[in-house]
Parts: sequence; C-alpha cells; structure tokens
Amino acid sequence: MIPSPTLPEQIATRLRRNILRGVLAPGDQIKERDNALEMGVSRTPLREAVRILAKEGLVVLRPARSPVVADPSLKEARDSVEVLQALETLSGELACRNASDEEIAEIRTIFEQHSALGETAEGDGLIDLFEVDMAFHTAIAQASHNPALAETHAAYLARMWRQRYLSAVQRRARDRVRRQHENIVLGLEARDPTRVGTEINAHIAALINNLVRLYEAREAGKDVTSYEKNIE
Repeated sequence: MIPSPTLPEQIATRLRRNILRGVLAPGDQIKERDNALEMGVSRTPLREAVRILAKEGLVVLRPARSPVVADPSLKEARDSVEVLQALETLSGELACRNASDEEIAEIRTIFEQHSALGETAEGDGLIDLFEVDMAFHTAIAQASHNPALAETHAAYLARMWRQRYLSAVQRRARDRVRRQHENIVLGLEARDPTRVGTEINAHIAALINNLVRLYEAREAGKDVTSYEKNIE
C-alpha cells in the first residue's frame, strides 16, 4: 500500500506545479511568509517542502535570504539532459533483460493513459499529462532492477522537470512523443534493447533541440509559456 503524502510533500507538489506552470518563474523568490499564508500552512512544513525541491534541483537555497526557483543556463540544462539520455538508454536496455512481464504490461498501461490524456489535455490538464509522461520514464528506470540507476535517474529527471515540461506539452510534439513511447513499449515487449535504445535516444534528442529553441526564445524576450505552443 502506497503511503499518503506528508504535508511537506503535498506542499512540494503544489510548489512544483507552480514552477511547471510558470507561476513561479526561474529566478523568482519563494517567500516563506507569503507562501505559508497563501497555502494556509505554517512555515515549518513549507520550509521542509522547499528543501525537498532544493534536493531535486528545482530550488536554490541561499543563506539568510529567500530561496529562488532554479534558473540553469542552457549549458547546464544540456549537460543534465545528456546525462539523462545515457541513464534512460541504459534503463531501457536493462529493462529488456530484467523487467517482468507484469512490469512491461504496467508500462504499456501508463503509455495508454498518456495517449488518452494527450487527446484533450489543456490548461492544468497539461500538468496531469506531463506527470503521466514522467511516470512512464520512471517505470522504465525502475524496471531495470538497478536501484542505483533508478535513484540517479529520478534525481536528474526531477531537476529537469521545468524544461522537460515546456518541451513535452507542445501540441505539435505530442504525436511524436506518442509514437516514440509506443515504439519504446513495443521494443520492451519484444525484449529488443537496440530498438528501445534507438527510440529513447531519438526522444531525448528532440528534447535537446526544443531546449535550444526555448532558451533562444527566452533570450529574445519572448514568453516561453506561450511560445512553447508554436514550436515543435
């Protein structure tokens, strides 16, 4: 039985979603008093929630100052994605060898859930879509049956949530993501590590291309939360 999230975990989820939506933009301060009042919680669980996000790399702690939403450079983001690419490729290859039939069936179920949500997702539904997308990749890492790999993958996945979200929810990218996810599932079902590795690499390569465009848009002074809808 999955334990219910603690109050700090619930607050962290809310803050994380605000970061994804751009309500809390890169570089914004997370003011303890204001956020505690807005959420109707005390400062202690809020402080613990911020520490959770700091461990994920979404928030930067500062001595005697309010923490801020992380604002990685393009190089830092690309470096993290390149590590993530290696981790996800290895996860897929190991899952072909180590995953149980039940685990692969569960990955297919997550894929089908993501496909169904992708047909109509708008507004806050895009966050639901994205969270299922990340659950798909997490399930593959866990199916590798390599705890060290799964833990490292989770850490890098968390720190890239904002950038990966902006890439994943682009309307014109959804069909590509669906096809790549489907091919990954088919590769897992066939226990074909070459096919799985090829699809994962293509999937992450598209993410890197989108990151470059998103950073270029931001440097040009465009609102990436709206610009995301107009690029692949």
